[in-house]
Amino acid sequence: MDDALQPIRENIDRLDRELVRLLNERLTQAAEIGRIKRSVGGDIYVPEREDAVFRKVIALNQGPIKNEALQAIYREIMSAAIALEKPLLIAYLGPEASYTHSAAIKKFGASVDYHAMATIGDIFTAVEKGEADYAVIPIENSTEGSVREALDNFVESDLKIVAQLYLDISHSLISSEPLEKIERVYSKDQALAQCRHWLQRHLPHAQLIDAPSTTRAVQIAKETAGAAAVAGELAAQHYGMPVVVRNIQDKSDNTTRFFVIGKRPSGSVGNGRDMSSLLISLGDEASAHSGSLLKMLMPLAERGINLTKIESRPSKKRPWDYYFFVDVTGHYNDAAMQQTIAELRKFCPMVKWLGSYPAVI
Repeated sequence: MDDALQPIRENIDRLDRELVRLLNERLTQAAEIGRIKRSVGGDIYVPEREDAVFRKVIALNQGPIKNEALQAIYREIMSAAIALEKPLLIAYLGPEASYTHSAAIKKFGASVDYHAMATIGDIFTAVEKGEADYAVIPIENSTEGSVREALDNFVESDLKIVAQLYLDISHSLISSEPLEKIERVYSKDQALAQCRHWLQRHLPHAQLIDAPSTTRAVQIAKETAGAAAVAGELAAQHYGMPVVVRNIQDKSDNTTRFFVIGKRPSGSVGNGRDMSSLLISLGDEASAHSGSLLKMLMPLAERGINLTKIESRPSKKRPWDYYFFVDVTGHYNDAAMQQTIAELRKFCPMVKWLGSYPAVI
């Protein structure tokens, strides 16, 4: 068998040498781009360019490698390139090994620096003050809905949404104890809710206890006899804890959407592949007219701008005053979007552009 494998292995070795040479050549070119960007004050992380690269390599792919694997490889190549251009610090909702940490790594790769922060408000402040270049925050979960703290922080902040990503949330039961000896299960309230039916079937007598985060739950389980945690595998690996059962979430399509926020907006990727988020207040119009919401949506519909999400939040300024968070297709600089926003501002007290960003591939 070795005689048959030897020429194949030699060919792989030759390809590896060529791959390493080409990777370093590509990174050298990226470093030169970084030098030019720094000289003119340009952004190092450019979401629209990232999107173009991903779409290009997927279009070039003829297999057998899957597109997801190819995209993950290029994520790390671009992460290494960014690190050569300029060290980036990415803030995220901690603690370390949280789901948001996993999302940040998925988006920016292993070559940039990360900083865990305690609250979403702290994250906004860090980016606003320049203590972090960008931040990754959860915005909504397919099971539990929107993250209200994230929505509320956009009201007062001038930061822009520059990118988005989705992360499949796979919960695991993590413990040093076997299943039959687990008496208490710790986790964030949302994670416990997402696994409630599984826990009722398999651990009907266990006490479910809320923890500040899924990561903190793993720490508690490590220190407490008869305890387990519901968390992601990254947290289990981080704290050296065994995974008792994987994929215990009640719904297989449990997904969380995250935003990347920064000081400067993203450019357009074009070809109808942009998304935009707006914050709109109807003010007294909402309480005075039952058709005010329809009136707000008409300028979008008339210009072929698709509404993909709408959610209301109380303004907290006066009773029955609401903000509407709206996601639509298109970029802020598109002519149709500019016309729509101009029309909305004729009768809406506030129309705030939160950012435009590439649609998910």
